Amino acid sequence: MASANVRIGQQALTVLDVALRVPCIFIIDAIFNSYYDPGSGWAGTAGKILIRVMGITVSSVVLVLSQKALFKVYTLFFAVLLGVAAVLINYYATSHIDFYSAYYKAALGFRLLPRNGPTLWLGMAVVQLLFGMGYVVLLNLQSVFAALMVLDIMIPLLGLIIELPVDVRQLVAVASGLALALNTAVCLALKLKWFYYSCRYVYLLVRHMYRIYGLQLLVEDTWKRIRFPDVLRVFWLTRMTVQAIILVYVVKVVRHESGDHSYLTWDVFWDLFSNLIISGCDSMLTVLGMSAVISSIAHYLGLSILAFIGSTEEEDKRLGFVAPVLFFILALQTGLSGLDPEERLVRLSRNMCLLLTAILHFIHGMTDPVLMSLSASHVSSFRRHFPVLLVSLCLFVLPVVLSYALWHHYALNTWLFAVTAFCVELCLKVVVSLTVYGLFMVDGYYNVLWEKLDDYVYYVRSMGSVIEFVFGVIMFGNGAYTMMFEAGSKIRACMMCLHAYFNIYLQAKNGWKTFINRRTAVKKINSLPEVKGDQLRDIEDVCAICYQEFATSARITPCQHYFHALCLRKWLYIQDTCPMCHQKVYIEEEVRDKAPFSNNNGYVAPGGDVGQFAAPGGAEDEAAAGGAEPENELLEDNDSIEYDEDEWGTQNRETPIEEDYINDDTDSNGD
Repeated sequence: MASANVRIGQQALTVLDVALRVPCIFIIDAIFNSYYDPGSGWAGTAGKILIRVMGITVSSVVLVLSQKALFKVYTLFFAVLLGVAAVLINYYATSHIDFYSAYYKAALGFRLLPRNGPTLWLGMAVVQLLFGMGYVVLLNLQSVFAALMVLDIMIPLLGLIIELPVDVRQLVAVASGLALALNTAVCLALKLKWFYYSCRYVYLLVRHMYRIYGLQLLVEDTWKRIRFPDVLRVFWLTRMTVQAIILVYVVKVVRHESGDHSYLTWDVFWDLFSNLIISGCDSMLTVLGMSAVISSIAHYLGLSILAFIGSTEEEDKRLGFVAPVLFFILALQTGLSGLDPEERLVRLSRNMCLLLTAILHFIHGMTDPVLMSLSASHVSSFRRHFPVLLVSLCLFVLPVVLSYALWHHYALNTWLFAVTAFCVELCLKVVVSLTVYGLFMVDGYYNVLWEKLDDYVYYVRSMGSVIEFVFGVIMFGNGAYTMMFEAGSKIRACMMCLHAYFNIYLQAKNGWKTFINRRTAVKKINSLPEVKGDQLRDIEDVCAICYQEFATSARITPCQHYFHALCLRKWLYIQDTCPMCHQKVYIEEEVRDKAPFSNNNGYVAPGGDVGQFAAPGGAEDEAAAGGAEPENELLEDNDSIEYDEDEWGTQNRETPIEEDYINDDTDSNGD
């Protein structure tokens, strides 16, 4: 129970911390969106610029304060606010209220004040007493000063009770307000030292983190500490809610005055929604707020898809980070906040289509490993396969539907071409994934060694990679055309450079590297001797990689170990060493002709020379000559043995040599 209360208290502090930082964003946004007349003279312009700079600076400092300092600042602010409210109420009451007149009416038409005077001044006395007590508590005044301040706030009401002249009551109210203002100024002056040291502490902390961890970690720490995404999210939602209420109220008033008492139609609702969306991205801060909302939606969408397909990969949960970054980059690239309202709505809808295709591509990246895992592990449960296949089907259908709808309503342009290219690319990637999935499922169904499976998978994936590379080049050309003839900008140029590096250059480099590694592995496999027939049956052992029996043939490495050709080729994609003894897989023509074979347990095939199958360097012969037991040789760390290619050449010339063992200090010490 206690832990639950503590958790609730921490959550309440977190909500309060976010809520208190949101007004700073509102102030900064209002300052950036405010208009000032530059023709008011240099003095007026300089004064307005100074006020704007001071407002932005103070708001930014308050935004990044620690939680304790933030609460302290708002405590002082609310104390000043209560003092100002008490002074204004006193002045208004002493100047305008007549206790013995008829009741008053508010602007909305209902009765606001009571009919008789004593009830009115008694209610005002209670309100002023509450304001005074709140002012005293927030400023943490001592008992004597606290009593004086409460009395100072209540004195103007005494003039109302004894019916002093209006001029005297106004003079008493002004004197009371001046005394309260003087006390507030003194208290704030005493707090300036605390504010200075708080700001200095933040500055020293920022400088210390910058020197030790760098700018990136400093920004990340500040971003998380002040919960900036939550602040932006609350700012944007609050702004949209207030504007929606105002727009609905204005529409109702206009329709009521025009004599139309019907409910909101679809056209009116669409106009309201369009105006809200247009105003929701009219500045850089509102674009950031919309990005934060998109981040939250994408995050929960990613978690839902991961839970639906049964994936547990942590890196697949980055959709909540990728989606808002892409949206913000598109907004910067197209200058979204600086466009006219109608053009801004069109550009926003186009950016959303591009963002949707990017999200679908990311979701495919989440589902593809699950598809491969289910097919390669031969999971037979239909309940495990159905969610992933359903998501893959949706990833194929949605791009088709989106492309059809866009081509049905819009003419061909660079934007529509880009969206269509992304959709076609996604469909092809889904087809490639499902094809590989089907190959693995067929292999698992027949439960036999399919030696050509790896080749087929490689061909399908290579075709998909080539198509993806071609689409990357096409998109680069489309972006270059857009930059030169439609909307060129520095941000677009930077994004094109990043696209050319990551999606074209690196992809081509990795694809070529994979092709070279595969060709080299195939060449080495073909250079190794192959064992078939009776010799294969004499071995009576299994492949040391897959632990399956040899059905048709086996390949022998120079170190006299044998494997399936397919298994060894997969291994050689990773490293050019024997999986058993970690020696180089290298063979000359003479060795290929003479090489006998032994099984992985040391059995020598009939007709072979035992000395030729021994471990490199004649270690077994030396152990036998010295009377040592063969089991002692097992103490040798095979992982630390490397074979010199020059020694292979010397051995091939049938020159007796004494080979050295190069022990890796790391492996030997670890043993």
